[in-house]
Amino acid sequence: MRSSPAPYLPAGVLLCVGLLAAGGYHWATRTMRSGADGRRIVHRARRTVVVAVPLLVLGFLAGFEVIGAGPMGTPLLLGGALLVVVLARLLAVREGGAPYPLTGERAAPGISVALIVLCSFRAAGGFAHQKGTADARWLADNLALCPAVVLDTTERLYLQWPGVEEWTLPDAGAGQCFRYRYRGVRLLAQADNRMFLIPRDGTWEDGNVLILPVDASVRIAFHPG
Repeated sequence: MRSSPAPYLPAGVLLCVGLLAAGGYHWATRTMRSGADGRRIVHRARRTVVVAVPLLVLGFLAGFEVIGAGPMGTPLLLGGALLVVVLARLLAVREGGAPYPLTGERAAPGISVALIVLCSFRAAGGFAHQKGTADARWLADNLALCPAVVLDTTERLYLQWPGVEEWTLPDAGAGQCFRYRYRGVRLLAQADNRMFLIPRDGTWEDGNVLILPVDASVRIAFHPG
């Protein structure tokens, strides 16, 4: 099976952005203490708030599906625009020497952080969706990596899957409880005493999965190929 190389990518990106924001604020504070030249530098840096305008416009266009930005694009654009605005406002207040937040703006930082976190969770959900879809497509193209299974059952399963063969087992006496054998299936996963079987020749479009309990009603044998 292919491993997931970056399961925590959205959280890592969020932490890196927070680290850069904290570092930028610290840099701005120290730069302003150097005098008028430092304040001018911070003032010019604060003007980068104009970047938020195209980000916000693109985010709304993606949200209304005017443009295609993918499941991660809309929350990242909106959250990024809001983050730029918050940082620019923070620098503007610090440039004037006042503490942040100002009186009357105390609710704004909390609401802004909540919206940014909401966008981050939405982006993480979009990333998980894309990653899961990509893994499923990859698995469908590499079914040979899943163990091949010979399945014996006490009852007929009536599988009408391409490539799956069914045999009726001969009656070997009173102690024989398995009556049907199936070949052409592979083990996708096993969890909570259940097996998830897929057809050997399955495709992404088929999406066939057989869920069986791991108990005395089934008998399986693994083989290569």
